[in-house]
Amino acid sequence: MKYEPVIGLEVHAELATATKMFCACRVVDTTVAAPNTSVCPVCAGMPGTLPVLNRRAVEYGIKVGLALGCEIRRTSIFARKNYFYPDLPKGYQISQYEHPLAVNGKMIIDTSEGERVIRIRRAHLEEDAGKLTHVTEKGKDYSLVDLNRAGVPLLEIVSEPDMHSVEDVRAYATGLRAILRELGVNSGDMEKGVIRFEANISIRPAGSEDFGTRVEIKNLNSFRAMERAIAYELERQAALLDKGEQVQQETRGWDEGAQATYLQRSKEEAHDYRYFPEPDLPPLIVENDWVEAIRASLPELPRLKAQRLQRDYGLTPNESAMIASEREIAEFFEACAQALKFAQPRAVGVWITGELFAWLNQTGTTFSTIKVTPEMFAELLDLLHQGRINQNTAKSVLIKMLQNDEPASVIIERDGLIQLSDSAFISELVADVIASHPKEKESYLAGKETLSNWFFGQAMRAAGGKANPSILKEELEKQLLRLKENQ
Repeated sequence: MKYEPVIGLEVHAELATATKMFCACRVVDTTVAAPNTSVCPVCAGMPGTLPVLNRRAVEYGIKVGLALGCEIRRTSIFARKNYFYPDLPKGYQISQYEHPLAVNGKMIIDTSEGERVIRIRRAHLEEDAGKLTHVTEKGKDYSLVDLNRAGVPLLEIVSEPDMHSVEDVRAYATGLRAILRELGVNSGDMEKGVIRFEANISIRPAGSEDFGTRVEIKNLNSFRAMERAIAYELERQAALLDKGEQVQQETRGWDEGAQATYLQRSKEEAHDYRYFPEPDLPPLIVENDWVEAIRASLPELPRLKAQRLQRDYGLTPNESAMIASEREIAEFFEACAQALKFAQPRAVGVWITGELFAWLNQTGTTFSTIKVTPEMFAELLDLLHQGRINQNTAKSVLIKMLQNDEPASVIIERDGLIQLSDSAFISELVADVIASHPKEKESYLAGKETLSNWFFGQAMRAAGGKANPSILKEELEKQLLRLKENQ
C-alpha cells in the first residue's frame, strides 16, 4: 500500500445505572420515553444546584478499567468542559480531563494477520448531553431539545492510534462491546445509542513513523456506519495527498444517505474548551480495598472464554468467538453441551452458529426471548445423532420448536417424522423409483452418471424426506451398480 492508515477510537459508553450521574433522575429509554420527563433542576442546569456523584457509575468505570488492564487512579478529578450548545443546559459538561479514573490499559484483538495489541490511553467518567431532533417542515427549520439523556453516566474509553485498517477497528470495537456487555455495565444496544464511536484518522506514507494530519469523525452509532465512514475518509485523505494537497485538521460527520463524510468545524484543541477543575465536586478518592473487591468480582472475559470453548469443546475459532461474544449464548451452549447424552458438544456449536443464528436473523428475534431450553436443544441433537431423524428433518423440527416452544420428541411423534431406517423398506422403495423412471434409467446406463443424484432426490421425496440418507444412498448405489453389471 502507498499509505498506511493510523486510527484511534474514542468510545462513549452509557453506563447502565438506575439514575443519572449527578442527580436522582431515573435513566430512561430515550427512544420510547416522552421527552423531558426525567429532568430535575440539577440536570437542567438550574442556578444554585449541586451535583452528587453516582457511586454505581464509579464502580462500573473501575470494573471496565480493570477488565482492560488499566491502572486505576486512586485520586481522579472532575473538570468542567466549557462549550455552548442547545443540548447542554449548563453551558459546560462535567467530565475528567488531566486526572482520569483509569489509564494505560490494553486490549488484544484477533485479526487475519494474528493477534494485535491495542493500547488504551485512558477511560474517564463524564455526563452525557441531551438529544437534539432537527426538524424541517413547511419551509422552516428548527430543533427540539430532549433533556432525558442529559446527565446520563458515560465512560469514555480512548485508544492509542494503534489500528491500521478497518479490520483492526472492527475487531477492537466489537471486542470492546462484548466486554462491556459481559461486565453488565452496558446493554450494547447500538440502535438506542448507548455506545457511540468517534474515530481519529490520519494516513502516512507506508514505512514512515511520522503521524499525518488527524481528522476526527463524530457520533458514529453503528459498526456499519463506523466502518464505512473510516473507509471513505481513508480514501478521501489519500486522494488529497495524491493531488499534492494537504489534509486539514478538522471535525467531520458521516452522512448515511450520501455515504460520505462532511465538514462540521475546524478541530478544536483542548484549550478551546477552557477546562478547569469542577468546584462543586471534591476529588474522587478510590480505596484500594474497593478496587480489589471489584477485581475479584470480574467474570471470565469474552476472548478468554472463546479460547476455553475452543480448547474444551473442539469449536472452531469463529464458532467460539461468536458464542463467547454474548453471555447468554455462552451459558446456553455450555448447559446444552452438559445435557447431551449421545451427540458431541461440537454439534451444539455448529447448530447454534448456523441454524439457530440464521432463524434469529430472519425473524428479527433476540436470543434472550427464545423459549427453547438447553435441554430441549440437546434432545434434538441427540435424536439426530441416534439416527431417529435426519438432518433436514432436524432443521424443520428446530423451527417448530422455536415457533411453538414444544420439545423435539413431541413434534416428531405427532407429525410422524421418525426417520425410516428399515433396509427392506428402503430397498423396495429404491427399486420402485428406478422402475418408475425408465427414460432416466436408460440415460444413466448410457453414461449419464450424474442422474444418481436425481434418483436419490426422487427416492427421498417418495419417502417423505424421512429415509435415512446413508442407508438410502448405499442401497441406491448398490442397485444402480447391479443394473450396470446386468447390461
